[in-house]
Amino acid sequence: MTNIGVYICHCGTNIAGVVDVEGLTQKVAKLKDVSLAKDYKYMCSEPGQDLIREDIKNRNLDRVVVAACSPRMHENTYKKVLASAGLNPFLLEIANIREQASWVHLDKEKTTDKALDLIKMAVAKVRMDEPLTSLSANVIQRVLVIGAGIAGIQTSLDIANIGYDVVLVEKEQSIGGRMSQLGKTFPTLDCS
Repeated sequence: MTNIGVYICHCGTNIAGVVDVEGLTQKVAKLKDVSLAKDYKYMCSEPGQDLIREDIKNRNLDRVVVAACSPRMHENTYKKVLASAGLNPFLLEIANIREQASWVHLDKEKTTDKALDLIKMAVAKVRMDEPLTSLSANVIQRVLVIGAGIAGIQTSLDIANIGYDVVLVEKEQSIGGRMSQLGKTFPTLDCS
């Protein structure tokens, strides 16, 4: 059986202004495999991170869901928290209840229901997650560009300018794509 902790962020009034965070926390606490549900004003703050870290250690959580803002903003923050508490950082799911609920809806009840649905999905996903390890590999800094039309030529030049070797392939006998087949181009009617 999994032991999931769910943390719901108020994000000041960004989330709490439209979502009933306290009521949501009570509903989430009743979900299958959720052994702990807490809300906090700013989960990404040091005290918020400490709250998660301590609960992982003291409550033996084996998976974590953070219902807050976009994973793009703080996913790495929360992964570091899990790692520092001795939990595999890939046993984390983030429910984006700010951008996908509170910022796009005005009705408090419906927004809270949508936030609950987003959290339910994250809980269902994290329940199935398996521990992973990061791998690193040596990458050959060479790029293959297929098609030597205008876009392919420009892409090849841009990539070469940042220091990568470029291999440009074209199936036709000459480069230029459709552009090379035109006699004149709009709006100046210059030769192509």
